[in-house]
Amino acid sequence: MTMDIEWDEDEVIGKVYDSRIARRLGGYLRPYVGPIIVAVLLLMAVAAAEIAGPLILKEAIDGQIVKGRTDKLGTLVLLYVGVLAAIFVLRYAQAVLMAYVGQSVMMDMRVQLFSHLQRMSISFFDRNPVGRLVTRLTNDIATLEMVISQGVVAIVTNVMMLGAIVVVLLVLDWKLALLMYVLLPPLIQSVRYFAWTQRDGYREQRAWLARINAYLNENITGMAVIQLFNRERENLRRFDGRNRGLLNANLKVLAWYAVFEPTVVIFGAATTALILWYGGGRVISDTMTLGTLVAFIQYMQRFYWPIRDLSDRYTTLQSAMASSERIFGVLDEAEEIIDSPDAVHIATVRGKIEFRDVWFAYDEDNWVLKDVSFVLKPGEKVAIVGATGAGKSTMMSLLNRFYDVQRGQILVDDIPITALPQRELRRHVGLVLQDPFIFTDSVEENIRMRDPSIPLEQVKAAGRLVGADSFIMRLPDGYTTVLAERGANLSTGQKQLLALARVSAFNPEIVLVMDEATASIDPETEAFLQNSIRTVTANRTSIIIAHRLNTIRFVNRIIVLSGGRIVETGSHEELLAKHGTYFRLYELQYKDQDLVA
Repeated sequence: MTMDIEWDEDEVIGKVYDSRIARRLGGYLRPYVGPIIVAVLLLMAVAAAEIAGPLILKEAIDGQIVKGRTDKLGTLVLLYVGVLAAIFVLRYAQAVLMAYVGQSVMMDMRVQLFSHLQRMSISFFDRNPVGRLVTRLTNDIATLEMVISQGVVAIVTNVMMLGAIVVVLLVLDWKLALLMYVLLPPLIQSVRYFAWTQRDGYREQRAWLARINAYLNENITGMAVIQLFNRERENLRRFDGRNRGLLNANLKVLAWYAVFEPTVVIFGAATTALILWYGGGRVISDTMTLGTLVAFIQYMQRFYWPIRDLSDRYTTLQSAMASSERIFGVLDEAEEIIDSPDAVHIATVRGKIEFRDVWFAYDEDNWVLKDVSFVLKPGEKVAIVGATGAGKSTMMSLLNRFYDVQRGQILVDDIPITALPQRELRRHVGLVLQDPFIFTDSVEENIRMRDPSIPLEQVKAAGRLVGADSFIMRLPDGYTTVLAERGANLSTGQKQLLALARVSAFNPEIVLVMDEATASIDPETEAFLQNSIRTVTANRTSIIIAHRLNTIRFVNRIIVLSGGRIVETGSHEELLAKHGTYFRLYELQYKDQDLVA
């Protein structure tokens, strides 16, 4: 029986208002306080204009129409139209201002979050699927933008409008106003109830969306494997399950909203009926003017619209608080790999490497490396071999300081790498993976990693040096050819040649070749690679992790790992003579190749 494994999603319910989160969000708004003040002033003008409209209408009815006069009617009509036009212009200006603020805050926050992600250690990405992080950078931040540009402004506008209408109605006719407010308490309770019931649906929406993003990223990236093993139908079934989960969450929200809208309409209709019944009777008995009754009805419509809108903003604000909490949760994740405050800056590196009593575990007490110690002299070439899981690749990750060791030290030129700035350390280390990452960009930019300080001639020289120039010049546009995502239009060998050219262009003092960089390629390309590796590692301290005899024959010595420990060290001939672990590996993997050679 198989089961779907979901990454633990942040099930943040989200308060409607959280002062701690609000203060942090306020920090992002502070640079735009000028436009925000102008927008608030515009809102106050909008509220005043909204209040003035019915009063103008009341004066037109009571002062002109009822009395059979028209001397000021035209002026009042023009004034009423002018107020409506002013409302349109003021709302437009306010919307543009707040849209600018919202988009700017979204840009600032997204840059900060992306910058923070780039500083996180590799272990952070081991714990967090790509889809979830993409959701944080896109959907969650977009939710905040919507709240800043629309939600907060609408809430302030609606509250101001409600307060002003309450005062005006009491001034116009306090008895009729009190009658209108009779239905207000049950309406408020209904609004609160619907808002609370909707929050679960909004929470489910966000959770299912993050799951879909994570699942899509994994499946689209691994599409070749899915098709190879004919798993399209099963993966579609699993995707359909997630998709239906999002559908059900959406339908739940829509179902409650579909009930809420008619509820507000019913309360509005009931209030209108009460006003017409009581106010109409008073108009007939001459205790209230017709203009006052018409103004009351207009204000009543303006009164219920903000209440209905506030409910929408209630859920939006709640969603924004939940999104903010998740975003700040990522931002608050500690950077596990940090530079020392008194870091040692080095301009050049000789290339001496030392592992001193190194212990490392990805999980607590599950040691991958155990008491590993060795020294590489500047310019020395060393191969590390061992069975799968012996800890070879882990050593290279530690040397690049993708992780920090739990015990012991790793030193470069007798300086602990924890005392070196990460950027400086990695600038002096070149890494060649079995499956190099290729960006969707030109060949030129992939070699120099979009570093404008590396001129094109240096890029081409690196390509010629490693033998990549021969296939690059056969591409449609040579070095300006744009490569497909992850280098899909290149062979494995071509991607490895680009990785070697990348190392050559940056000219590091230390070179790491990991995980059988010459595996799964044709003999002609392998010959290029072997020559390229020798060229790139010449006069550089080099560590090569490989199982292929052709890759490690030219090294100065070989280190054999088994179970996370160094069990043997020596040259190829010395290790074979010992008849130990290396000899057994050789018998299993290299003997036939050696005989052929």
